[in-house]
Amino acid sequence: MQYLVSVIDDKDNPGSTDRQPAISAFNDRLIAEGYWVFAGGLADTTAATVIDNRGEQAVFSDGPFVESKEYLAGVWVWEVPDLDVALKLATEASKVCDRKIEVRPFQ
Repeated sequence: MQYLVSVIDDKDNPGSTDRQPAISAFNDRLIAEGYWVFAGGLADTTAATVIDNRGEQAVFSDGPFVESKEYLAGVWVWEVPDLDVALKLATEASKVCDRKIEVRPFQ
């Protein structure tokens, strides 16, 4: 089963910025154990553009689609046997990243 694993940062209480070596080691382990499908960190929310083309013409807006102190800082996609494994890995990921983690299965 595949899961979207979201890394959530907080503008008021951001995670440590020195976590990259630990994250790289964690990613290497995910790859070695066959769980890693994809991962990527995201630019700051100020770099976002929202496109709404539901009307007569597309509307482009700078910034995130929702204003919030918490924001999506990065993602993984994991292929794991079940939710228990995903939650165990996510618990480790939260410690490694020093950030909150959200786990959601793909349909």
